[in-house]
Order: sequence, then C-alpha cells, then structure tokens
Amino acid sequence: MHFLRGETTTASKFADMYLEIANEWGLQFWLQTEILHRGAALVKGGQAQKGIAILRESLDSARAGGADVFWSLYLGYLAAGYGILGRVEESFTALTEGMAFVESTGFCFHEAELYRCRGLLTLKQPRDGSNSNIKEEAERYFRHAIEIARRQSAKSWELRATISLARLLADQGHRDEARAMLAEIYDWFTEGCDTADLKDAKTRLDELNR
Repeated sequence: MHFLRGETTTASKFADMYLEIANEWGLQFWLQTEILHRGAALVKGGQAQKGIAILRESLDSARAGGADVFWSLYLGYLAAGYGILGRVEESFTALTEGMAFVESTGFCFHEAELYRCRGLLTLKQPRDGSNSNIKEEAERYFRHAIEIARRQSAKSWELRATISLARLLADQGHRDEARAMLAEIYDWFTEGCDTADLKDAKTRLDELNR
C-alpha cells in the first residue's frame, strides 16, 4: 500500500521487516516476491541503478519459483529504471516483455501503467526529422492507458496517465483540454490529497490555472 502511494521510505522499512520474517520461516515464494518489490521501491525512490540490479538478478529466479503474479509490475519498474538512466532500448525491451505477459496470462493489474510508461519512453526516443510523430504516438499510449484504467475502474492508474497526458497537451498548447481532463479526475478523489500522485496533479492544475 505504501509503495503504491509513493511512500518509498515507509515501504522500504516494511520490506525489511517482510524479508526478515520470510527468511526466518523459509517462505521462498514471499522472499522472492519481496526482493523484487524492494528493487521496484529503489527505482521509485530514485536509486535506479541499485533497483535495476536487484530486479534483473531476481526476475528469472522468481518466475521459476512461481512468484510471477505481479510480473508486469516488476518489469514496468525495470523499464522505468532503465528510462531514468537513459537506456531507452533496454527499457522498451522490458516493457514489451511485460505487455507480452499481460497478453498471455490475462493478468492486467499493471497494464495501464505499462502503456503510460511506454508513452513516457516514446517521448525520450530520438528520431530523425520532426518530433511531431513522437508526440502523437506518446499521446496515443497515454490515452490508451486512460481507457484501460477506466475499463478497470482503476482511478489511481487513470490519474497517473491523465497527469502524463495533460503535461503533453499543455506543452503542445492545448491547456484548456489538459486542465479540463485533469480537473475531472482530480475532483473525483475525496481523500488522500497528501499522496504523491494527487499532490502532483494539484501542482499541474495550479500551473494550468495561471
């Protein structure tokens, strides 16, 4: 819960407790799962290099041991880590693997976030000539992420994807559209205004209202 709320310091504290218990009782499934979760928390907390090392080392062994329930989640954060370091090609490879897992298993908990991440990476990918096609492609990924989140009634994923799309639209001069869509999803929430995503949304809205 703390991890998904963006509270990486608290999440890491509980992860350490989790690992201690799993080690003490020999709970290999949960041990593998939490090692992956710790790697993802490091990426989210700004320690991309360390997080990638843990994720990359643990992914294959975890899946072999059956700890692949949140496989797409971990691959998404592996992709995010590579993106932070500017290793775009490796990031796309991880995302493609995550999307293939969703398609083959039907386990789509993290699907919307995968498409949002793909949109962010698309904007980082250098191409010859005008960058208008890059922005159009990224916009399609963001909008698809929003569609998936709405279909799943996953408001947190919808909020994140809308923040990314609103930022892109504002950069392209479509401030009114960006403001309207971001205000709509932001106003849906009646609590949790101190969480990272809602704080980010409020900051964006304040900027768009100036």
